[in-house]
Amino acid sequence: MKPGDGSAETTEGPGAGDGGHPVVLRAPAKLTLSLAVTGVRPDGLHLIRAEMVTLDLHDTLELTPGGSGLTVIGGGDDIPTGPDNLVNKALGLVGRTAAIRLTKRIPSQAGLGGGSSDAGAILRWAGFDDLEAAAGLGADVAFCTVGGRAIVEGMGEVVRPLPFVPLIFTLVTPPLACPTGAIYRAWDELGGPTGEAGNDLEPAALHVMPELARWRDELAEATGRRPRLAGSGSTWFVEGDHPGAGRVVCRTVDRGDRAKTENTPGHDGRATAQFDA
Repeated sequence: MKPGDGSAETTEGPGAGDGGHPVVLRAPAKLTLSLAVTGVRPDGLHLIRAEMVTLDLHDTLELTPGGSGLTVIGGGDDIPTGPDNLVNKALGLVGRTAAIRLTKRIPSQAGLGGGSSDAGAILRWAGFDDLEAAAGLGADVAFCTVGGRAIVEGMGEVVRPLPFVPLIFTLVTPPLACPTGAIYRAWDELGGPTGEAGNDLEPAALHVMPELARWRDELAEATGRRPRLAGSGSTWFVEGDHPGAGRVVCRTVDRGDRAKTENTPGHDGRATAQFDA
């Protein structure tokens, strides 16, 4: 199956919709193509160097500025709607309020930056560009705020954009939640292994959740390619278009492709501004 369209930024400037009219933001997934753990800080947090790209799989945020409350549609019961949700944390960071209806298409705890992409959409809508503060919300939030293709370093706060390369990937997301903290702790306990497929966290993820290997092997058999783990998991991916049961085919999205604004009829007959954040 194919995901929805990718992301695009509003052409009407930060804070569009502040007059109280609904705004629709698209929050695209990210895919980590490679990840090296480059060090461990004295506080135990890990430093990385990763290549990340934006995909055309996305969540949707229907936002009414000045309102309050977060409603989540889809995505499972494990997604919080209170202050722990990254959407609410992002609103707090930029000092805004809004009533938000979040429709989840990006699976959670799958290595695709679902919560981070939602936070990044809020930060872009607000015109917020402090990447160090963005990374303070979560390691992937800074990249999800910038988007495109980039090298990401440090705690995620260093984002170095790279030229866009159009690529197609086939993803398989097992029905398993991979807790990032547990994966990093296992990486430490294993002595800091290097991943043979370009992701240093892959051995740790398989150590914590050995059942991940089943989906890796099934994808390999179906495509003839060596799957890679997305971030800390649980998603496996290969390059190329390999449709099939349980697989999602995605394309990379360039930052430059995000500059478009559409006006679509709202439920109340008014024009609802749609800003692909």
